[in-house]
Amino acid sequence: MANGDITGVKRILMAFVYSWNGFKAAYKHEESIRIELLAIIVFCPLGIHLGDNGVERTLLVCSIIAVFLIELINSAIEAVVDRFGGEIHHLSGRAKDIGSAAVAVAITLAVITWTLIIFEW
Repeated sequence: MANGDITGVKRILMAFVYSWNGFKAAYKHEESIRIELLAIIVFCPLGIHLGDNGVERTLLVCSIIAVFLIELINSAIEAVVDRFGGEIHHLSGRAKDIGSAAVAVAITLAVITWTLIIFEW
């Protein structure tokens, strides 16, 4: 049975398996993922505690999770580039740099969100 032939509940279960495998691979091979997972463990409970209402708590928590999400995407881009780009090529470098820029934007967003909420600016 080809992967495209899987339907219904089995398809949902297989999607979960593939996602879990992706999390494990990212954790094993990417130090930045391990660091950002630690940030989630520290900052998400802190954000829940420090937020004054549901909106603030959501913004604090989601801004940290967004960094992790973008890092997962960046790691996937880097893996594909490394797989297909054995030689030095300006497009490979550009793809990696753009992925890194996306992570930097997410981190900036989190810092701005936390600063504005915590210091009530």
